[in-house]
Amino acid sequence: MPRMKRPTRVPADRVAIPRARHALDTLAVHAAQAPDPHTGAVNAAIQLSTTFAQDGPGAHRGYEYARTDNPTRRTLEQCIATLEGGHHGIAFASGCAATTAITQLLRPGDHIVACDDVYGGTFRIFDKLTRPMGVEVSWVDMTDLLSVAAALRKSTRLIWVETPTNPLLKLVDIAALARISRRAKVPLVVDNTFATPVLQRPLELGADLVVHSTTKYLNGHADVVGGAIVTSDDGLRDQLRFIQNAAGAVPSPFDCYLVLRGIKTLPLRVRQASASAARLARWLEGHPNVARVYYPGLPSHAQHRLARRQMAAPGAMISFVLRGGRAAAVRLLRRVELFVCAESLGGVESLIEHPASMTHASIPAATRASLGIAEGLLRLSIGIEAEADLRADLERALTVGKLVGKRAVSQTQ
Repeated sequence: MPRMKRPTRVPADRVAIPRARHALDTLAVHAAQAPDPHTGAVNAAIQLSTTFAQDGPGAHRGYEYARTDNPTRRTLEQCIATLEGGHHGIAFASGCAATTAITQLLRPGDHIVACDDVYGGTFRIFDKLTRPMGVEVSWVDMTDLLSVAAALRKSTRLIWVETPTNPLLKLVDIAALARISRRAKVPLVVDNTFATPVLQRPLELGADLVVHSTTKYLNGHADVVGGAIVTSDDGLRDQLRFIQNAAGAVPSPFDCYLVLRGIKTLPLRVRQASASAARLARWLEGHPNVARVYYPGLPSHAQHRLARRQMAAPGAMISFVLRGGRAAAVRLLRRVELFVCAESLGGVESLIEHPASMTHASIPAATRASLGIAEGLLRLSIGIEAEADLRADLERALTVGKLVGKRAVSQTQ
């Protein structure tokens, strides 16, 4: 495969595809999903065939083998690209497969500048798969743009950022980072899983590639694993298509159908969950058993102003640190009822997890500590349940006390 090409910047007037004149709520329902002209079916068909008849050797009708392309997968790819305002969508069997595909653009001696607070699976790919292949990684706090610029080398071939980050919900100024990447002629990748195109559209802010774990908000129902990449750069599209076909980490047609089904309600789910999260974050910040709350919608958040400028809403993820450390966190996890102790996020159900022992366990303990991933840190993914019920569940779990006379004494202070 040829060496990764520098990105060709797409003029702003070419980024939006024709159907982008519609609101995102409308696109979520209709993008790339016109009724079938033969049957009138309003949902995309699940095309399970692994091979396709050809009119002659090499004379196929757009499809030849399901690993290379599939009608249901193509519909999903076009839909996600439309939502992100990009020209090309490329679907994978998982978010990690999408991340790995991007790293396969690199060669020994190349260098990545990555944000220091990332999903544990991304860290594992960079540290355990990419680095042993001769690709160096510099971990940088990208809230400090001067540090990003200082970390660039002549061998830098990729800038990788999550915003909001996982699990500390730091925000990075995508437009400013894009200016740095443009001057250095280095592709900028933004993992948009937490924000979704409902709240943030990185390509419009200058990013070259957007990555999603479609397992999360895009699907939204905790019943499929998938990933996707979106770009408007034709050269990057061609290289990633080659990797997608050659490596074969593609989603099944049924998985693609499930994600398409989930996308139809994406704006409604994200807005409902985000509204509940904003209220819960404010309440948690005032709770005596909570030492700190990480949520971009709070004025106390370090990048609160950036959140107001860059995002349509602060999102539905909350992280908070309990007084009492790991022991207090374990007690709370055992007491919640509506919140499910589980990894993942972005579903209709609310989840709670302990990053240090779950999603970020692959990160060395010393690194976790230096980043601020404390033993008492918990991460919430707010679902679409009634906010009052979620608050009552947390209140009961947080108030672990016993009566002494007529006064309740907390055991987690």
